[in-house]
Amino acid sequence: MRKILDWLEHRTGLETAIKNFLYEDIPASAGWHQIIGSMAVFFFVTQVFTGGLLAFNYAPTPGEAYNSVKYIMTELTGGPLIRGLHHWGASIMLIIVVLHMTQVFLYGAYKKPREATWMMGVVLLLLTLAFGLTGYLLPWDNRAYWGTVVTTQIASQAPIAGPYLLRLLGSQGAVGNVTFSRFYALHTVLLPPLMMILIAIHIYLVRKHGVAAAVGDIAPKRKFFPEQVFKDTVGVTVAFIILFVMAIVAKVPLERLADPTDTAYIPRPEWYFLFLFQTLKFFKGPLETVGSVVLPGVAVLTLFLIPFVDRGPMVRLGKRTFAITFVALAAIAWTGLTTAAVVTTPKNTESAEATEIESTPAAAAWQKLSPVELAGLGYFKKEACTGCHPGARKTGVGPDLTKMPLEHRNAKWMVPHFKQPDKVVPGSAMPPVDLPDAALNALSAFLLKLTPQDEQAFLAAPDDIVQGATIYQSNHCDACHEINGVGPRLGPALDGVGQRRDRAWLEKHFDDPAGVVKGSIMPPYKFTPENLDALCKYLLQLPKGA
Repeated sequence: MRKILDWLEHRTGLETAIKNFLYEDIPASAGWHQIIGSMAVFFFVTQVFTGGLLAFNYAPTPGEAYNSVKYIMTELTGGPLIRGLHHWGASIMLIIVVLHMTQVFLYGAYKKPREATWMMGVVLLLLTLAFGLTGYLLPWDNRAYWGTVVTTQIASQAPIAGPYLLRLLGSQGAVGNVTFSRFYALHTVLLPPLMMILIAIHIYLVRKHGVAAAVGDIAPKRKFFPEQVFKDTVGVTVAFIILFVMAIVAKVPLERLADPTDTAYIPRPEWYFLFLFQTLKFFKGPLETVGSVVLPGVAVLTLFLIPFVDRGPMVRLGKRTFAITFVALAAIAWTGLTTAAVVTTPKNTESAEATEIESTPAAAAWQKLSPVELAGLGYFKKEACTGCHPGARKTGVGPDLTKMPLEHRNAKWMVPHFKQPDKVVPGSAMPPVDLPDAALNALSAFLLKLTPQDEQAFLAAPDDIVQGATIYQSNHCDACHEINGVGPRLGPALDGVGQRRDRAWLEKHFDDPAGVVKGSIMPPYKFTPENLDALCKYLLQLPKGA
């Protein structure tokens, strides 16, 4: 082993570097209050690790991001724990970074020659907030979508730079694919290496100038290892235990899929931005820029300039009256504004959890059919199939369709049978079904759902609703929207749309989608009054998805 270590030392100098790191001189006054910086670094490493685990199972596209997060939360082994560690770890990391900066500010440890160390800390604080902002959109639920809409609107108010920031964030028209891609790239590709580099520079500066000693500390210095290392380890362990318990006990929120048409949704940012959210309520009209850009900008500039404003000698903590008063007032203001935001902002009731437990009338059997299956029911009725196939436990010319042989229960067999019955089943008296292939596939999809228990319930579906489903299918609405678990999520899922929209809104949206929903790529549709009536009735009766 010694030979291996000697070889590594000779080639890399690794052993010497580790010894220099562990046996650095630190002031005798250093102690438990010095552990916060190490905790911040540990939590960043935790975020990188858990973020990597999430990335293994995450689909970075708007259409699939939500589904992949749902998969992580419901099917992946340890998925809720991993996401909980990452979600709550972000909050705890921010708290620790703020506590670390508060401690440095109270002790005056930013003074000469540590000005650059302090300013690097301010940049790291801003990067920590940037991680929170960019990661907020990635679950692609309603909460993430509308929170990001507010964020981009605030960015657009920046004097001169506003339009350029919107273009950079990819949200000129609306929050969409480009915005998502850029937030994802920032969160996973650009910010992590930048954070690592700046943390390394920050640690280098701390080592270069040393840990700030307490005023009047003239005792002999001691080594970083083992006493301070032990204290750092204890602090990190306690903090991680708290994080682990939170990840298990506190469920990470996941609301329903992002719906750009849900303009009634009330956005609410993460808890650490609620104070700014509340502050904006005091600035209306032209003054919005003051609350959204000017005040935060002045606050950040003030943080950067503190070492150059307060250039006096270091004094004992008890004599730093102004610093203590300033921190106390800032804490009171932040707590008051955050509390006011929580109390005064109405809660949204459309979370995924609320949807699961909300008491709603039971859906009829035919309401649970997908659009293509319901359209197939329409063709089943149109072709008067019940004339020969009267149903379960009834005698007819044709067989009971609820008890088809297993080898016939697939579209590959049924569609040719519909077209040429006597060729597929020699001697069959069934006439050919003269329908396009798409309609025959829909008819097959419906027949595959038939059971003795549900047949009569399916046939009870109102004709106008069935016609609406047929119109939905014939216009290829299923290419973008999901209903009852069928269809992609390029557009919002339409389950329960009648509980969010009325008929007038639907009609206007069909006529001019981009005029109703800014940035919509849906083309306008010009339906006949009869077809529009049937389609609206179909959409408005859709129950909420499970």
